[in-house]
Amino acid sequence: MIYSMTGFGKSQKEAQDLQIRVEVKTLNSKFTDIFCRLPKFISAREIEIRNFLTQQLERGKIELSVQIQKNHDGAEASILPQGQIALYYAELKRVASELGVSSLDEGALYLQALNVPVSISQETKEENEEEIEALWQVIYEAIQEAVAECKEFRAREGKIVEDKFREYIASIASGLQQVSEQDLVRMPGIRERMKKSLLELGLNEDFDKNRFEQEVVYYIEKFDISEEKVRLNTHLGYFIDILAEGNGKKLNFMAQEIGREINTIGSKANDSQIQRLVVNMKDELEKIKEQTANVL
Repeated sequence: MIYSMTGFGKSQKEAQDLQIRVEVKTLNSKFTDIFCRLPKFISAREIEIRNFLTQQLERGKIELSVQIQKNHDGAEASILPQGQIALYYAELKRVASELGVSSLDEGALYLQALNVPVSISQETKEENEEEIEALWQVIYEAIQEAVAECKEFRAREGKIVEDKFREYIASIASGLQQVSEQDLVRMPGIRERMKKSLLELGLNEDFDKNRFEQEVVYYIEKFDISEEKVRLNTHLGYFIDILAEGNGKKLNFMAQEIGREINTIGSKANDSQIQRLVVNMKDELEKIKEQTANVL
């Protein structure tokens, strides 16, 4: 089974009053090209995310977007320990009163409370780290779900492309069959044209028959396409076999080999009917080449 490099997947989860939305989009590319849009607090996880995407999606241009929003309409929750700040403010105000400070600037006291070095305790930091770790696990699950959906999308697209490949190969095989049928009448026609040309030059039927047959054999060898027909038929069969492997690079290589044999048949045949068949086969081959560029 083959997989397309075009894919899309998304996932949505909720955690800690947050809405998490993940989207994965992939396009065709010869190499693995990953672009991540992540919230700043999980930027340290980018290497881990990239390794996961490379392992699961293998190749292509991969874009990952992680968006996090508050569930409610309120403002962003404060990251400051408001309770501790209130205690510091009250304590500073009490000390100033005991020291007999006459002109008390409450605004200055509030700013001082904010600047107390221990405003955010070690315990609070540990709690925040635990919350971030728990949130990361939910985000990672969402990424896994989005990637799984993207792979399913790729598989569906790959099935459509595979059916098209079989259709194009069958069309080329049909053209090859018609070339073989035309080839049966082409060679006798070449012999008759050569004989007619000799007679038109004024030679009678008494010309050297042995020499004439030698020349016919020479031109038959020059225009013979038997080997090309056999190789082309083999390549077409091998192309179908590769579809089961799902290897886009091999398919692209075999498309080039098929094109080489079709071109050689066209150049050697020296027959207008075969030339028309070759043009049709090349048209089908171009469709194959366009699709192989998007196969994983």
